[in-house]
Amino acid sequence: MAVFEYEFMQRAFWAGGLIGVIAPILGVYLMLRRQVLMADTLSHVSLAGVALGSVMNLDPVICGFAIAIIGALLVEQLRRNYLTYSEVPVAIIMTSGLALAVVLMSLKTNLSKTFSSYLFGSIVAVSDMQLWIMAAVCVIGLIFFIVLRRPLYNLTFDEETASIGGIQVKGLSFAFAVLTGMTVASAMPIVGVLLVSALIVLPAALALRLSRSFAAAIVIAVVTGLIGIFSGLTTSYHLNTPPGGTIALILLVFLLIGISAQKLIARYNRKRHRKERKQQRATLFIHSRENTTHEIQ
Repeated sequence: MAVFEYEFMQRAFWAGGLIGVIAPILGVYLMLRRQVLMADTLSHVSLAGVALGSVMNLDPVICGFAIAIIGALLVEQLRRNYLTYSEVPVAIIMTSGLALAVVLMSLKTNLSKTFSSYLFGSIVAVSDMQLWIMAAVCVIGLIFFIVLRRPLYNLTFDEETASIGGIQVKGLSFAFAVLTGMTVASAMPIVGVLLVSALIVLPAALALRLSRSFAAAIVIAVVTGLIGIFSGLTTSYHLNTPPGGTIALILLVFLLIGISAQKLIARYNRKRHRKERKQQRATLFIHSRENTTHEIQ
């Protein structure tokens, strides 16, 4: 294929494949834990880290990565201080991160082009260092979800029961927050700050809608994410459209198609069940009349 003739497109597909594996898995857990907005929050925090790195003449990628992890830890700590109002920590960190990013951006006037790629994504400009960071995050994430799958499963559905069962709830929650920050920071080059939550949430939303088990939800989310990313990159290459927005729109179409198909199937099943019940009633009525006629004779 012509799309693979260019080295930057090869790196783009590698980056998309790596993030397409780990981000949807993370999205399933975030949705089940009612922490969907955490991805969007940490993307704004990571943007502040990128701005800080640029102002201080540090590597923006590494700085954004580190600040995203710190932001994830702050969200988790605040979540424990506001147990009744779980949305408060997200609002606090999101507004703080965005405000810090705006202030830091104003200190350096030549950041508009750099921040454009972070805001909207530039997967075709992924560097070798960013690719290695994504690979490391993917490997760490897979090890985390495989080794700790059972305690993490219990933690996701009921923290109190998990704590009673001997699981180190606080430590596992902070580790999960760190992994979320790492994933969000590494996904930014693909879809950008404004769309990073789409890459994490949309495949998971479709998977949880269609699946009947937790394992099936993970598989469907990963497959949907990979297909969406690869088809989005291919479409972006041929139509010369922004890759991040194209990927997000394709994933949204997948979600709408999945919801519509599920509703049509459910409607068809209801009609079929009603038809079967009518046939059963008609059969019982015929048998009843035959028995009555036989008794009379």
